[in-house]
Amino acid sequence: MIMNKVIAVVVTYNRIKLLKQCVEALQKQNYPCDIMIVNNNSGDGTETWAIEISKQKDIIKYMNTGDNIGGAGGFNAGMRWAVELGYEFIWLMDDDCMPYEDSLEELMIAHERLGGTYGWLSSIALWKDGKECKMNRQKLKKSFYDYMELIQYGLVEAEQATFVSLFLNTPVVKKVGLPIKEFFIWGDDIEYTRRIAIRHKIASFLVGKSKVIHLMENNSESNIAIDGVERIPRYSYAFRNENYLYRKEGWRGIVYYIARCGMSILRVFKYSKKNKIKRCYIVLSSMVRGFFFNPKIERF
Repeated sequence: MIMNKVIAVVVTYNRIKLLKQCVEALQKQNYPCDIMIVNNNSGDGTETWAIEISKQKDIIKYMNTGDNIGGAGGFNAGMRWAVELGYEFIWLMDDDCMPYEDSLEELMIAHERLGGTYGWLSSIALWKDGKECKMNRQKLKKSFYDYMELIQYGLVEAEQATFVSLFLNTPVVKKVGLPIKEFFIWGDDIEYTRRIAIRHKIASFLVGKSKVIHLMENNSESNIAIDGVERIPRYSYAFRNENYLYRKEGWRGIVYYIARCGMSILRVFKYSKKNKIKRCYIVLSSMVRGFFFNPKIERF
């Protein structure tokens, strides 16, 4: 049964402590929302806890994807279910995203101010120390001055954001389709927000008055040149997925992608203290695989 017109979709995998904090914060929102927990088949007790709390509270929905299908697969499944259940608005976040009590309220104020006409709304993500979370930095549109009158309300046009507090209305999701589950991890949110703002040309906005805390372990951007050796294989998804992403934006996107890969290799040679060959191989092999990576967008 639908209790509220907004549902927060939270994707989780083996982080029950953070998940509990996130769900608790969502239940304290000034503007009420239902909560959907999308469990990528965690093995840390998430299943037992989520089933129990969803029985106790009608506002909490629960689904287990049956396997670890990554963040991309989790958001794909959760958003599909949210649309099928008939919610008007979908609010996306990871399990380590901790919204303030007025986070959703400020998103709804922005929704009203824009008359419901926008692609997506994105909150400011802060780190544990209250400063900007670098991983979640939105990319502002160069011509954001087209909406200069909105800056006084904390709204700035943007073309790229992450799924750490991203707000959408269902008609937009039905129009552009779902996130690409084959991305598994890395870049699914960038592809999706750019698909809306750039390829579909639907103005989207950073909402400066809506803030969340992102409890990442470290406040740093991803960088294959200096990241730990155990994390290097994860970058194969990043460079493969980015190939698809920028290839869909025409020749400028392709040139940008090739230059981006080239800069990554240069950084490896300049800054990496070990495993330089392995790091370069990940970039180049993933780059080649990316040209043959062409997943289909799921639509309603």
